[in-house]
Amino acid sequence: MQKLLPILFLAFLWGGSVRSQEAFYFAFRVEQHGELQAITRMISIDDVRGKTVYAYARPDQLRRFKNETSYDITHLPLPGHLKKHLKLASGLAGMQAWDQYPAYGQYERMMDSMASAHTAICRLDTIGLTEEGRRLLVMRITDHPNQQEDEPEVFYTSTMHGDETAGYVLMLRLIDTLISSYGESTRLTRLVNELDIYINPNANPDGTYAGGNHTLSGATRYNANGLDLNRNFPDPETGPHPDGHPWQAETQAMMHFAAGHHIVLSANFHGGAEVANYPWDTWERRHPDDAWFRYLSASYAQSAQQNSPPGYFTGITSSGIINGYDWYPLYGGRQDYMNYFHQAREVTLEISDAKMPAGYRLRDLWTYNREALLLYMEEALHGIRGTVTNSTGGPLSAMVEVIYHDTEKDSSMVFADPAVGNYHRMIEPGTYNLKFSAPGFLDKTVEGVEVSQGQSTRLDVVLEEAVGVPDRDRTRFLDDLVMYPTPFHDHLTVEMELNRPATRMVIRVWDVQGRQLMMKEKGALPSGPHRFTLSFKDIDLPNGLLYVNFQTGRESLTRKVLHVR
Repeated sequence: MQKLLPILFLAFLWGGSVRSQEAFYFAFRVEQHGELQAITRMISIDDVRGKTVYAYARPDQLRRFKNETSYDITHLPLPGHLKKHLKLASGLAGMQAWDQYPAYGQYERMMDSMASAHTAICRLDTIGLTEEGRRLLVMRITDHPNQQEDEPEVFYTSTMHGDETAGYVLMLRLIDTLISSYGESTRLTRLVNELDIYINPNANPDGTYAGGNHTLSGATRYNANGLDLNRNFPDPETGPHPDGHPWQAETQAMMHFAAGHHIVLSANFHGGAEVANYPWDTWERRHPDDAWFRYLSASYAQSAQQNSPPGYFTGITSSGIINGYDWYPLYGGRQDYMNYFHQAREVTLEISDAKMPAGYRLRDLWTYNREALLLYMEEALHGIRGTVTNSTGGPLSAMVEVIYHDTEKDSSMVFADPAVGNYHRMIEPGTYNLKFSAPGFLDKTVEGVEVSQGQSTRLDVVLEEAVGVPDRDRTRFLDDLVMYPTPFHDHLTVEMELNRPATRMVIRVWDVQGRQLMMKEKGALPSGPHRFTLSFKDIDLPNGLLYVNFQTGRESLTRKVLHVR
């Protein structure tokens, strides 16, 4: 029989009334991996060890799971309720030993202080607010933090599960290490000079500080609305809302951030296990870059193992790496969202068996992971890189496809950044043929491009304008163009600022193959701000990346958007 205690009684044992964040943590056994396909649609799987599944569920999810399955459940204490005496730093000075957690206000002050003390290489951005109004902070670290350059953008983010806090402090320490070592360490100075680094230490502060801004007691996996943020993203298999809930404020902030940047390489830090989890999570089939993903993950895992006592990073597999689907399938995860919808290369890094390690363990975890963190971001400098421009040197947001390797179903091609025209294609060593394409321009194929281990192959490409098609990047006739939501389903809201009047505007939508899917016209538009909606309810748009082009006469501008059915 199922060992299920009444929900209200459990809530009493855990200290209070049922809040929106409250969840249940429990374990049960399965006989076959295939059973997880149905289970992962009902509850939030946290870990699988052999045939034992560990999972979270909200009260409504638990009731459904009880009604629709016959698994024998063993309830476990919530990790955040076990940590009633985790020491928080008494002030910013208390964080200098890196063996304590910050209170929420200290976290904000730390980030503000580091940015203001290193303005030449830092810029702190608030990319959004949580459901309870806390700031989602991202530190940009690069040699010119207020410019766009031909540099790969690397993104580290941690603690989207609020009770998985090891990465939280490690990200703060990584920021401090990069900025304090600039100009002193040759290696770290090179990373800051050649990469565009973004670090988000806590993606779910509402969950971490569910018990209040001055305690980690009561920290929860979920956000303030009781939802698992790592099931709340659009999914390439199950669509825009795989968990059946609207996108949360935290999810929307991350999607908006990803849409406004050109992330090449990213990592998502978690706790509760020690393993590098690589794509896909949603599909059993392997990513076209599976060999490279395994190499990337093994590089991190081996470094962590070499810089730690025996047993670290071996709890799930002896190699320290695992394919996400092979571990357990999930839908709505950020890893697959970044890889599929943004053509980034993201791995999920589980760095601590303890979800909320004691403060004295934080310094050990830094020792174990410091070199791996640097090796991982250095991979963005390897592979094939260059710029794609038109005949006048204007940057193009071109698609870069490895022929007979990339697949549209996996969205494994990459795109050049429209701001600079730079692209970065990390890939296994070998010899490849590449195709460059952009709407309004003739395709170009370059054969025999050689890639060596740990090296960068430079390939700059100029595309020739197709006859009779205006150069879409020749002139900036509008500023501050914003389209949302992203991803979108059946409509896009457009906000733009016209620099001068337009007698006529033509709006076209292309897919990644350059096929025109829609054309609409707008009449005379005066200079100044404009806001309107594009409806696609009667158009069968493909899932994935699309181009939206705005043209007035010979002047044209194109932006990328993401469509989900």
